[in-house]
Amino acid sequence: MLRAIISDIHGNLEALEAVLADIDRREISEIYCLGDIIGYGPNPRECIDLVRQRCKKSLLGNHDQAALFDPEGFNAGAERAIFWTRKMLETGDANKNQDRWDFLGELPRMIREDKLLFVHGSARNPLNEYVFPEDIYNQRKMERIFGLVDQYCFQGHTHIPGIFTESMNFLAPDEIDYVYSFGEEKFLVNVGSVGQPRDADSRSSYVIIDDEKVTFCRVEYDFNTTAEKIYEIPDLDNFLGDRLRDGR
Repeated sequence: MLRAIISDIHGNLEALEAVLADIDRREISEIYCLGDIIGYGPNPRECIDLVRQRCKKSLLGNHDQAALFDPEGFNAGAERAIFWTRKMLETGDANKNQDRWDFLGELPRMIREDKLLFVHGSARNPLNEYVFPEDIYNQRKMERIFGLVDQYCFQGHTHIPGIFTESMNFLAPDEIDYVYSFGEEKFLVNVGSVGQPRDADSRSSYVIIDDEKVTFCRVEYDFNTTAEKIYEIPDLDNFLGDRLRDGR
């Protein structure tokens, strides 16, 4: 059975629509979302609605939680974006907005299915812990995280796709021809970001899994349209549009 795993949409409607179209083209009907549906981007309402409609299961991300409560530890630009996002979810159609808040408020922090674990951040801190490629040199951190993973863990949060192996390697998608097979060794999969890639590639990132392997997918989208929307909103920093062109 094919399953698409997406994450970190961040209110980027153009990216989400492009990824969903790519998933449809591959005739994949089951989609999981690992959180951060909103934050940074100009279309929070539309992105929540699409995730509600299209994703079988979804998780809470740290930006989703920040909109529900208060942003903690966010930089100034991210904090302003959250307050603007919250305003968008508090104006307009009251019934639809209530449905959106209810949806966000009911999202779990992790999903376990047999040997598979799904989180936004890490197995140790599902909401907020970053696991960066250079963390393979932090043996203590990685051992503690792998100790909480039965076999395979899928995560987002850093916006940098790749595979972390229990033998302390990080494999970027282009190093493995975008495919990694399931085996005896535990591994973590960062699925990358739909709406704000940060690996110097402006294309949206997501993964497909089946019974044998993980496949990394990149999808082009009209980031100029998203950037122009951001530039027109005073509460969203121009940098949030600029970074989409460079994948940073």
